[in-house]
Amino acid sequence: MLHNAHFYNRTIRKIVVAFGSMFNDVVLTRYSKDGLTAYETTKVPLNYGAKEKYLVRINTDPTLTKSIATTLPRMSFNLDGISYDTSRKQQTTLQNFGFSSGSLRTQYVPVPYNFDFSLSIYVRNTEDGTQIVEQILPYFSPDYTVSVALTELNTLKTDVPIILNTVQSNNADTTGGPDEIRIINWDLTFTAK
Repeated sequence: MLHNAHFYNRTIRKIVVAFGSMFNDVVLTRYSKDGLTAYETTKVPLNYGAKEKYLVRINTDPTLTKSIATTLPRMSFNLDGISYDTSRKQQTTLQNFGFSSGSLRTQYVPVPYNFDFSLSIYVRNTEDGTQIVEQILPYFSPDYTVSVALTELNTLKTDVPIILNTVQSNNADTTGGPDEIRIINWDLTFTAK
């Protein structure tokens, strides 16, 4: 098994990039007190990294005056785990065919794995958090499917359903007295098949 020729299709990387690209265009708009006039529109920054990394960075400088790139609102996502999915296993001798570089290429069917992702949203006030979450939720009923070219066969794209599992708001990161800046965190978990 491990004596076969080296191969690397960048499958895991492609799935991580596909997941992250779904949230690239989230925009936050702030409205005046009348609720109708927009006075500020911001594209919400998205980074790859664990939630704990961003919470430590935000909490060590609650006023965000240091020159590090931590402004709120912000989103981060992370690949939390990979697990084998026995319910989608196919016969191991099946092959996919396609043309690449002018020649017929074959590849055995992919092995079914589930990729568990988390998306964390960091905001200063409830209105910003609910606005961001409200832009995400309608697309998952309960899944959203993206097409990804997972293999080197140019003609073959794989539909990857991404299922929204949970949505939780966490106000426990609110520390200090009434003069302190609070940080509200939303955690969303997903499974990419």
